[in-house]
Amino acid sequence: MYRFSQSVGAMQSSAVRELMKVASDPGMISFAGGMPHPDLFPVRELDEIYASLPLASKQIGFQYGPTPGYPQLLESLREYLRSKNLPVDDNDLMITTGSLQAIHLVVKVFVDAGDVVVTENPCFVGAIPVFKFYQAELRGVPMDEDGVLITELDKALYRTNPFPKLLYLTPYFHNPAGIVYGAERQRQVLNLLQKSEIVLLEDDAYGELHFEGKDKPVPMKAMAGDSLPICYTGSFSKIFGPGMRLGWLLAPRDIVRQCELAKQGMDACSSMFTQVLADAFLRQGLLEGYLKRLREAYARRAKKMLQSLETHMSDGVHWTVPRGGFYIWVQLPPSMDASKLLKKSIRKGTVFVVGKAFDPQGRKNDCFRLSFSHAPEDRIDEGIRKIAEAMRG
Repeated sequence: MYRFSQSVGAMQSSAVRELMKVASDPGMISFAGGMPHPDLFPVRELDEIYASLPLASKQIGFQYGPTPGYPQLLESLREYLRSKNLPVDDNDLMITTGSLQAIHLVVKVFVDAGDVVVTENPCFVGAIPVFKFYQAELRGVPMDEDGVLITELDKALYRTNPFPKLLYLTPYFHNPAGIVYGAERQRQVLNLLQKSEIVLLEDDAYGELHFEGKDKPVPMKAMAGDSLPICYTGSFSKIFGPGMRLGWLLAPRDIVRQCELAKQGMDACSSMFTQVLADAFLRQGLLEGYLKRLREAYARRAKKMLQSLETHMSDGVHWTVPRGGFYIWVQLPPSMDASKLLKKSIRKGTVFVVGKAFDPQGRKNDCFRLSFSHAPEDRIDEGIRKIAEAMRG
């Protein structure tokens, strides 16, 4: 008999991926996947970009490339990140195959079996399997509407043995909680980290999808400069298209160097074809106009879902009010089980993701995540109504 590795024992299928099989039914209203709606993809712009590319650039797109990324894209991406006041000149930047690969790389170069990783609770469902694959011990910290609770974070970082190596946060239009960290909470987190060598993994996949300019987040890496070891990850998935499979990592040079070596053993390089397209998209100044369209569309969808929740939900059910991103986090009465509710909702034709999928310990299940980004806009109210009906019977 063959024997799998110990890491395989920690692997499990993503709750979201499993639900995608159900959500693929044309009659199902899906609030499960955190995906852009296909009508919002910049297909026309990309058609024009590709048609206008010189032959040499198209040929580059079909070739292998440098592990850190297509040099021209690294240059244009630095300018984009510099506009967010990120310290691009004092750190190194690399392109990854989606931001999830950036998370994989950072965890791979820091975490040994048994090491502690501190996360928020709830936590991004895609990151939890990564930490478990590398056999980390997960320590979840509760949140409120401004972010992770500082007293509880202090306890998790410094008052519980063994001390952690890594702190993973998604502060901007959080997946799944939908909140954005307040500036004071960000400063409190940074101050707390000043007395340690703990690496902060700051995941910013949704920061550009703010509904109002006043809610535009300032990354903690921009606030801290070089005073802390912060690995900042971002993604083209939510601002360009998930199929591009492009993300990035901005981190201290010695960390990026180790991540480059790790990436060489994974996929050698990310798709040069999509890197060439992304570079042209940035250089032609198309991003800001496209983001404006996305922000308006998602703000409208969020408003529609919030109105539907107000209309249909029973007393005792509460939810976050997002100011950006893709998600609304719904808190049920303590006696209600989201898994049982999901089964009833699926029978009625609606699907969402249950709360325990986002709990690092896989337990808390009196809550669930709704995504307003992908379902047909004219069916959002119908889908929420069906969930409410499932609650009542």
